[in-house]
Amino acid sequence: MLGPGWQTDVVDAAQSAPAPGCRQEPLRLDGMLIGYLVLTPPDDADPAAIPAPDLGQKARFVADCLEAIIDGEALRRTLAGETLTKYREISLLHRATLGLNGSLRPKDVAQALLDECRRGELPAEVGMVFLRAPGETAFAPVCAYGDTAACTLDRVAASGLFHDICTSQKGEIVNDLAADSRWAGEAPLSSLLLSPLVSTSRCVGMLVLGGPTPMLFEASHLQYIGTLATVAGIATGNALHFDAIQALINSLMQALATAIDARDPFTAGHSQRVARLGVALARTVHFDTSAFAEVAFTPHDLEELLYAGLLHDVGKIGIREEVLTKATRLSAGVMEVIGQRLALHGLTTGQDMQADFQALCRINAADVVTADDAALVARIGAREIRFGETVMPLLGPREIACLLIARGNLTPEERLEIERHPAESHRILQHIPFPQNMQRLLPIISQHHERLDGSGYPGRLREAEILLQSRIIAIVDIYDAITMARHYKPALPREKALGVLWQEARAGRIDARLVRLFDDNIDTVERDCARLERRLDLSEFLLTPTPA
Repeated sequence: MLGPGWQTDVVDAAQSAPAPGCRQEPLRLDGMLIGYLVLTPPDDADPAAIPAPDLGQKARFVADCLEAIIDGEALRRTLAGETLTKYREISLLHRATLGLNGSLRPKDVAQALLDECRRGELPAEVGMVFLRAPGETAFAPVCAYGDTAACTLDRVAASGLFHDICTSQKGEIVNDLAADSRWAGEAPLSSLLLSPLVSTSRCVGMLVLGGPTPMLFEASHLQYIGTLATVAGIATGNALHFDAIQALINSLMQALATAIDARDPFTAGHSQRVARLGVALARTVHFDTSAFAEVAFTPHDLEELLYAGLLHDVGKIGIREEVLTKATRLSAGVMEVIGQRLALHGLTTGQDMQADFQALCRINAADVVTADDAALVARIGAREIRFGETVMPLLGPREIACLLIARGNLTPEERLEIERHPAESHRILQHIPFPQNMQRLLPIISQHHERLDGSGYPGRLREAEILLQSRIIAIVDIYDAITMARHYKPALPREKALGVLWQEARAGRIDARLVRLFDDNIDTVERDCARLERRLDLSEFLLTPTPA
């Protein structure tokens, strides 16, 4: 275009002025000077060979072409950079959505958020997540990383900076805490990045990152954390809401169990103790490496077992009060009438019947009727009172039958009514839409009085048909019933209760492997039962060791 020997160069805007005789044209990008196009003639060039106007036009034409190429390349790089940024953001959102929504436990969500922060190569030395439960005003730390104790990172929640960000619901970077008026030196820190976790327009948590040494948080870090916080806020809100619903369900279950047990003052707290003992024994089974090496329970399994224990006697709500709370074979009113008959018989015959009446009262309240007791009842029952042609037995046929009940105080008909309560529990609970992870709850409840030899009720199931969880509830149900006082018997000590369990196991009625495990670990089971009284999270309960 210019002829042979001409040299074309592109130089930086800061470069020195071109040599004499050279033509220089500015190059711009978005109006900003970025360099020059320099045209250098050959050494033997005739200055008049190319007119100045033509040289200028040609130089400008080349400069315009170069600017167009530079503009295109800049646009391409900008688009590529924006595409890469969006791709990274979408990838982060995808990964964070999966990780942060993998659990409905608030602590798990918070831990997943911290794990994602550590993966993001942020300059933070320490990090902590604070959460605020529904209806609460205070934030509590739930998980952290780094030497948070030395930094006393939990004190950040008391600062004006923390409160201000919670109110504004906008994340901030403070690289020089000492210069911020909202910071009063609550902790030995130099820099902080704080990002609120927002759900349904409420700040449910706060992510705090920082360190004691000065560091430089950048806008890109805040953008990265903001993307995470958006997902984490929704996930945390869902988890806290689910936690509140779980707490409500637990309270309702506890209240229902208490209401059932309250029908009989001697069984107060029985359902809750059975629930806690059952979960404690299940934890022992979970860690056993011999008889139950193949068994592993999840926190959901323990929750299912806990609810089964709480509700195992709900069917007793349909049992008549006089049967459920029956303390003696015959009621006090019936015994009073018998006493009057014996007194009348004594008046007509001149015999003192007081000793016989006291013996009948003793038999009426005894747990077991001996052969001598049966003979006494038969002897008294054979006597009659005569008034002319009227004959009245001292004991009627039904009264004799009741007094001769070999063990306990229930008649066969009353025992059948009591044995109906597992089936009644199933009938009452079957319409409740329990979640998928509690599909065995009703079978566990229905089977807790079944026995391995088929002698149980209501289905007369045998060994292979009875769930392990039902066997667990059966054992702790017997244990608690024996160690607690009832209207028909005193409380027995632990050793005698374990002895009864072994008798049942040797007779083939309950699982001997479970009885062995229960007996060998009774101290641990009872300590774990006490731990559960404090309403521990079942995931932590399963994983944390039992204190000595």
